[in-house]
Order: sequence, then structure tokens, then C-alpha cells
Amino acid sequence: MTYQETLDYLFNALPMFQRVGASALKKDLSNTIALCNHLGNPEKKFKSVHVAGTNGKGSSSHSIASVLQAAGFKTGLYTSPHLKSFTERIRINGLEIPEDAVVEFVEENKSFLEELKPSFFEMTVGMAFWYFAKEQVDIAVVEVGMGGRLDSTNVLMPEVSLITNIGMDHVQFLGDTLAAIAGEKAGIIKKNIPVVISKTQEETTPVFVQVSKEQDAPITFADQKWKVEKVEENEGKALYDVISSDVKQELGFDLLGNYQKFNLPGILETLVQLKAKGWDISSDAIKAGLTNVTKSTGLKGRWQVLSKGPLTICDTGHNEAGIQEILNQLESYSYDQLWMVLGMVQDKDISKILQLLPKTASYIFCQAKLPRAMKAEELLEKAKLNGLEGTFVPDVNEALNFARKKAGANDLIFVGGSTFVVAEIEEL
Repeated sequence: MTYQETLDYLFNALPMFQRVGASALKKDLSNTIALCNHLGNPEKKFKSVHVAGTNGKGSSSHSIASVLQAAGFKTGLYTSPHLKSFTERIRINGLEIPEDAVVEFVEENKSFLEELKPSFFEMTVGMAFWYFAKEQVDIAVVEVGMGGRLDSTNVLMPEVSLITNIGMDHVQFLGDTLAAIAGEKAGIIKKNIPVVISKTQEETTPVFVQVSKEQDAPITFADQKWKVEKVEENEGKALYDVISSDVKQELGFDLLGNYQKFNLPGILETLVQLKAKGWDISSDAIKAGLTNVTKSTGLKGRWQVLSKGPLTICDTGHNEAGIQEILNQLESYSYDQLWMVLGMVQDKDISKILQLLPKTASYIFCQAKLPRAMKAEELLEKAKLNGLEGTFVPDVNEALNFARKKAGANDLIFVGGSTFVVAEIEEL
């Protein structure tokens, strides 16, 4: 098969949560274990950092990988979902898996895949581990897809586990309280392996403390050790004051979202834990890695400025906590009118998000090209019930162009509401 034929085969043969929702989820690790056994257990052939959480796990994963690359290590990076191309999910030193490697993996394992019938995500995890082992990476940073305990990535025995902040998301699968969701995330905590918690939260702390105690896993709440404050933003870099053990330093970070202040302590502490295990990561590597995350890893869609005049920004934040942080940062800008181009998925309760959105903004509702997407017209009707005014233009790029034609030079346009909306922006 050609690469495109291979992708078509995978998309059609294997259920994909991003597209169809709950029907693609498996309730245990049996398929992943079977696939890894078939592949010769590649997950045991490289070192790793395992990253879970509700918000921030993608940014944290890319940032840690960028620092490890700057330190000279051959670094794998597995994240999901992809925005533009399937190959974004699997990278080594920022370079996406070659298309011919994707074809090779499917050709070599097609009969087994057809027999096992894994989900799309289970297959991509197997492919990532196979590729990292084959290319003999020094270390791989692996992002959990959803939850942790039953996530396909949870066959790893990492050097360090990192859990970023916990919020209400995927409640129908993970539980409807922060404690319940934390319990699922805590499933990545392994015996005697250090775990870093990015953000101390009243509801989740007892869960993490209890599980780490049961596993004899040393636990560090990073925000209690690292105090970070964003000082300014200049020439595409955010400058932070960072204080740890009464030592103050300045760090540049090229991820501009103010919400990165919740991620940075966890990132820095994970690097400390790796250094304690013998990984040679210098202060210069940390500085170089953090100032070049997007360049060195290809990260897209995190508070990304698309254009100016009018200023146009996109962000993949899509749950209540993520949207609140986006709105907080938008308030720090000066503009005449705020335009919001938004689309959402239909299998989430969006009522609280709609209640958060400012009534003074002008809205253009759209929908991503996937079955899970909420119809733009339906989203508009729900928005009206919350006092929001606007219109609907189903196609994401047509909706963005509509906003640009309506907006003045001193206005601000924000595009988001769903990872899949951001993924369809042509200029991303």
C-alpha cells in the first residue's frame, strides 16, 4: 500500500476516539499488552518519561522533550491527537516518523492487527514504541491519551511519572469528581518510580499521596518547590522569574499562554528527578530547550498568534478550566471588539463553558469535519440560551475569514473551543 492507502486502511479499519467517541474505547490493557508482545516488547527497550493530566500534558511533554534534545539525547516524543498529519504523533528529535515507516509497520503487522482488532489509539501506541525501539532512542517522552490507569501507554516503566493539573474532562469515562479523575490519572504511578505533581489541588492531593504511598513512589508537588511568575512577553518569548530553594533565576519560555505557569514547575521538577537518576541535563540545556519548544518539537496551537491587524490567536484549550485560562489571558489584551470563532464536540456537557463566555463578544460558531463535532447551528442555539450573540458558519476556515472581514484592525479574533477546530485552520 501507499502511505495514503495505509492511512485510509487504518482510519477505516480501526475505531478512532477522536472521530467517533466512546465506541472506540477499550476497557483494559489486554490489546496493548498483546500487541507489544507480538512486537517483541519494544516498550522495554528504551527509557521514558510518562505524562498524564487534564490540562498541560501536551505542553509539558513537548517542553521536556525539547530540553532533553538540547541536552544531546536522542529523544522520542509521543503525543495525541495530531493536528495536521498523523505523523505528528510520533517524533524523534522533533522529526516526524517517516511515511515509509508507517507503511512498513502496517505491512509487517497487518494480519495480526486484523486478528486483534485494536483501537486506532492502541495501534499508534504500538507503532510509536516499535519505532522508538527500532531507532534506539535514549529516552522517550510519552503523553497519556486519556486518564492513565487504563490508557494504552500505561505499559511503560518510566524513569519519572509526571501528572499535570486535574480538571473536569471526559467525565463520562473518568468520573464526575476531581478526586475520581485523579484516581484514574494516578494509575500511572509505579512502584519505586518518582512521581511529580505539577499543581497542588485540595481535592486531588490526598489521592496522589495515598497511591504514591501504596506504590512506595517518591512524590513531589512541584508548585510547592518551584515558584514561577511571568514577568513579561517580548519578541515571541515569555520571561519568567523562577525561585527554588531561595535561588532566583530568569527563564525564557516560547509557549506564551499564561496557563503555562501551572506547567512550568512540573516540567522543571521532572528534569531535576531525571538529573538525580544520572541524566546529564545542564542549566544551559534547560534554558535552550525552554526557549525553543515550538521550533525543536513542532508544537502547534498553544496560544499561537496566526496574524496581526486584527490580532488573531488560536488555542487548543477545550474544557472548563482551559477555557477559563484562555478568557483570563484575553482580558490582558487591549482591543475594540472580541470575536470568537468556536466549535465544540457533541459528547461533552458544554453548559458550564457557555456560561463562562463573555456576552460582549461577537461569536461565529463552526464545526470540525468529524462525526463527534456538534453542529454549528445547534451550538448557536445553545449559546443563545446563555445570552451569547452571533451567527454560524460551519466550515472552520470560512468562519475565520468571515470574522476577519467583519473585524476592525484593532479588534481581536480568537479561534478554538476544540482541538479539532484548531487542527483545521489552514495557516496553522
